[in-house]
Amino acid sequence: MDLPELDEFVPHRTEDDAAFEGRPVPGLRAEFFRRPEGARIASVGRYSLGDREVLLAWGFVDEEHCRRHAVRDAAGGWHPAADGCPRVELIRDGQAVIGLAVRASTGDWVKTLA
Repeated sequence: MDLPELDEFVPHRTEDDAAFEGRPVPGLRAEFFRRPEGARIASVGRYSLGDREVLLAWGFVDEEHCRRHAVRDAAGGWHPAADGCPRVELIRDGQAVIGLAVRASTGDWVKTLA
């Protein structure tokens, strides 16, 4: 599996109740890590909802979008990494955001509730 090794990166910043689609997701923690790679800075975002890691997304800070991403499966492993940014949909109860659905490289939607 070609996931980034987070112990090779330095913590950069953390957002609690991080936002997707401009809406804060209660309980979503976004942690960002960086490391120099030649003249560029590599970056990894790790997203967790409650105590469950949901996804990793990585690339370089000078790129507009994610280079790759991987989604955590229900058994606690990882779906294979895929190119580009993850496809994420908010799960709502009325107007309230209560979780996320993330599309894995297998085509499966992994749903995680706060």
